[in-house]
Amino acid sequence: MPAYEIEIILNRQLADCLSIPVFITDTMGNLIFYNDPAEVLLGTRFEDTGEMKVETWSTVFKPLDEERKPLEPEELPLVQTLGDQLPHYKTFWIESLKGKAEKISVTSYPIIGRTGKFLGAVAIFWETKDI
Repeated sequence: MPAYEIEIILNRQLADCLSIPVFITDTMGNLIFYNDPAEVLLGTRFEDTGEMKVETWSTVFKPLDEERKPLEPEELPLVQTLGDQLPHYKTFWIESLKGKAEKISVTSYPIIGRTGKFLGAVAIFWETKDI
């Protein structure tokens, strides 16, 4: 892992301890980490993909609306948080790299450093069973 600010490192440590899927991005939207529970839902290990640009991760995991049509990256909570540095929430479908579709709810929030500088964003998500 490259040298990141302590707030990013602490969020990554927290994500490692959580039983729900977590994404962490830098300010440019590059996916810099996702935890083991996210690996299960997404169908691939972080060790295999490594860091990814926003253009890649926002489409490779195939986010879909209620009619199973592709969502634009700008409609995703994490991308919205990267744009305005505010928390966002949305429920939608995601198709894993293994072709399995799951309905998920996502909450994203900005990582703001102690100096008030925007450092990145986090998305936590979970399967939604009310289909």
